[in-house]
Amino acid sequence: MKSRWLIYLWASPNTAVGIPLLVSTLISGGKAHCVDGVLEVHGPAARFFLRRIVGITLRGGASAITLGHIFAARDADLLVKTRTHERVHVRQCEKYGPFFLPVYFAASLWALVRGKRPYEDNFLEREAFENA
Repeated sequence: MKSRWLIYLWASPNTAVGIPLLVSTLISGGKAHCVDGVLEVHGPAARFFLRRIVGITLRGGASAITLGHIFAARDADLLVKTRTHERVHVRQCEKYGPFFLPVYFAASLWALVRGKRPYEDNFLEREAFENA
């Protein structure tokens, strides 16, 4: 079995992408805590990002997002409600490592090219919904 630190290292490029969201959320008065090795954060900057920035491509925005071992939600209640779904994405980040984000975007593009919905028909999202 792989050492836990190797898994964190493999997923670290994704986690690095989440660090600006983590820092801005904390600076804006948000809260963070570690649950089962994943840093969970919520607060004003996360709420803005998930509604407005993610909302550019996903109507209504998102309730939560996982970037490596950082999981951000709009608020504390959504951290709890989306935790199981987002933990699937953590495992996907651990599996695909630095290729997770390119695979995610390629899966969305592939769905779109086939006339499907880029979020709902992304195979990584389907796996997360099925296992949540």
